[in-house]
Amino acid sequence: MRTAVSASVLALAAVALTPIAANAAKEPTPAPTVSTPVGADGLFGLATEAVKYGSHKRQQMDVWWTPDGQERPGVFLIHGGWWSGGDKKYMQGITRSYADLGYTVFNVNYRLSGDAPWPAQRTDALDAIKAARKHADRWAFDASNYVVVGFSAGGHIAAAVGTYGDGINGLKGVVGMSPIISPLRAYSDGEKSIDPNKRKLRTAAIKLAGGCGPKGKCSRVWASMEAAWHASRKDAPVLTVHSEKEFVPPVQSQLLRQMLGQVGVPVTVITEPGPNHSNALYRLPGVAERVQAWIAERIG
Repeated sequence: MRTAVSASVLALAAVALTPIAANAAKEPTPAPTVSTPVGADGLFGLATEAVKYGSHKRQQMDVWWTPDGQERPGVFLIHGGWWSGGDKKYMQGITRSYADLGYTVFNVNYRLSGDAPWPAQRTDALDAIKAARKHADRWAFDASNYVVVGFSAGGHIAAAVGTYGDGINGLKGVVGMSPIISPLRAYSDGEKSIDPNKRKLRTAAIKLAGGCGPKGKCSRVWASMEAAWHASRKDAPVLTVHSEKEFVPPVQSQLLRQMLGQVGVPVTVITEPGPNHSNALYRLPGVAERVQAWIAERIG
């Protein structure tokens, strides 16, 4: 399938992708702090802790781990919600499932588009990872062995982390459930669509960029938001899952597969029948198991 975005939008965005734009906002915020434990489930059961990795109220994550002294691979979970909503509390079931599999799990909140425009969301995800690696011993976490899993808008953030710089230390894989790989594509698709979700996604992408479209003062931000355009050879492998008839179509991930493929990074795109999106797609029979098996192949 060919990836066709409106020529005017792509041409403008291509001009915007100067070296300055491609490397905009590369520096994470200062080192985070850690709170005290908030709960434990038995001597060698699961322990949980609420963590602040920055000063904003949204810069928090929940950590789930097994306090048995064994260093374990990590899974970072990033919720969806149009970049403007959602919360880690809706990810607790998925968080528990990965903790039960033996991983140290980081369930991440981040600043929403109403709090700060892009790239604040990517910066927050990077800072959450930085916090986890800094305090790895506290959570029995193998800082050299982890994956990032994002849902919908969180899938976009996860993909942006995966293509940040020329690879992130310790990152062994990125998973996107209905990931919005290309906000530009979403912007173009939603312009004349009768699908209310596609129109809403277009509006959400504009808000994420700071309130304006790809032309003019926001052009560099839009370029920075395009995860596929930042592909490099040391980026982590990617798995994405879409439904055939959902409002974030598989063609979004095919663009990432094309760009990462050019630098030798494997991208697997799974397509399921039906219209299910994000968490609902993850709950379909067999989907979670396929994702978990892919993760296990990369981090054990």
